[in-house]
Amino acid sequence: MLTIHLRINDSADNQPTPVRVRITDSQGNLHVPFGRFALFPCGKGESLGGQVRLGEENFFYVDGSCEIPLPAGVPLRIQVFKGPEYEPLEREVVLKPGQMALRLSVERLADFRPAGWFSGDIRAHYIPPAGAALEAGAEGLDFVNLLAHVDYAAGMDGHLYPSVPNLLAFTGQVETRVAVNTLNTHPVLGHVGLLNSHRPVFPLAFGGADATDDWSICDWCDQCHRKGGLTVWVRPFESLSRFVGGEALVALILGKIDAIECDPKPRTTPLLPAWYRLLNAGFFVPLIGASGKETNGTALGAMRTYAKLNPDEPLTYRAWIEAVRAGRCFATNGPFLTLEDGKATAVGRERFDALEIVADGRAIARTEPEMIGDRWVAKLDSPSLPENAGWIAARCPGPSGFAHTSATVLNLNKRDPEALKTLSRFVEKTREWIEEYGRFAELRRKHHLLELCDRAIAALEGPSPP
Repeated sequence: MLTIHLRINDSADNQPTPVRVRITDSQGNLHVPFGRFALFPCGKGESLGGQVRLGEENFFYVDGSCEIPLPAGVPLRIQVFKGPEYEPLEREVVLKPGQMALRLSVERLADFRPAGWFSGDIRAHYIPPAGAALEAGAEGLDFVNLLAHVDYAAGMDGHLYPSVPNLLAFTGQVETRVAVNTLNTHPVLGHVGLLNSHRPVFPLAFGGADATDDWSICDWCDQCHRKGGLTVWVRPFESLSRFVGGEALVALILGKIDAIECDPKPRTTPLLPAWYRLLNAGFFVPLIGASGKETNGTALGAMRTYAKLNPDEPLTYRAWIEAVRAGRCFATNGPFLTLEDGKATAVGRERFDALEIVADGRAIARTEPEMIGDRWVAKLDSPSLPENAGWIAARCPGPSGFAHTSATVLNLNKRDPEALKTLSRFVEKTREWIEEYGRFAELRRKHHLLELCDRAIAALEGPSPP
């Protein structure tokens, strides 16, 4: 075996750049950098950072260079990736006896930064911040939100002990590529990510088999907002009990939720119809993308958010958060998607199924992509809109490449009565759960939750939200 110094540069500046790499020989044997291991666990929270398994293939993250033992005189297949904006590199090499170094480079296919677009992962867990920074660079992400949350670890004595991975690394509003904030949870009422919060908002969890329900998701959101934080409904509309929505929906109706999350995990409740219902009811919350990474079986940015900064605005974490809050964003697991002045454009390194423009939840225009140069491109000019349409958005549907812009509002006052009725039923179910199953040490906390539900129902029956 030769000890090879492998260096992978960005062709733009000929400097080392973080990448995801895999090297195999003709027998399929995997060769790994020093300090890494060919086999690693892919369970929840197990040994995250610097490695990922995608399908049946193991990859390793390097900061642009590494030392790796490799055989001479045999064909070696080298695969290098750096997110959707770079051309994947696949090369077969045969090392010569005594060779000590190998130099490769990756090339950017597209650069959306001059137009103000920057990407981030809204939610990931367990990865040490340094590992998250490495993986973010290798996956072409400008920001990663690591969310600390209450978890349980089995001790050698057989007991389960509560822990909060990464809480001691909390950054809040500190400007950094990897922001450590919190995921605050209730097992029935819902989960919210509190981003760019000036401090951790406690308690991080309430409810469950061994605790009471003496708290409120709305209170969490209020505390996060006091210092300009962003509140995200995590796993929205997933059925956590006998109903969907919970208090997280109440918080959204009352204007306390800033965005809802789309992640690549399987769902029991389809997300898009539920989000469209919110939009049709007049609640124009942005849709944003998150990997939800919590194992080595998911790559950071597997679902990501692109947000557009204002012209000439310097790139900062706070500016990116504010672009998300304003809805200048889209969620994607592949295609780059924009909707401007009614015209939609989708660009992908890989082929995607189609590009559609959606009005009030229904596709009103559709086209398939074509290969232009080295990318798949689809465009739609401004279609004829339905009379009195409330909103439009662009989407790339289907498993071959999903993307969806946030909604462009056309009529603030349009509210679909059926959507309002459905949301009202969801809130009533939450109210019933509080009455019948909630456990409270303080009766005033129960009354507070019931009052929030009543306010949400009144908002659904009243005029359009501001």
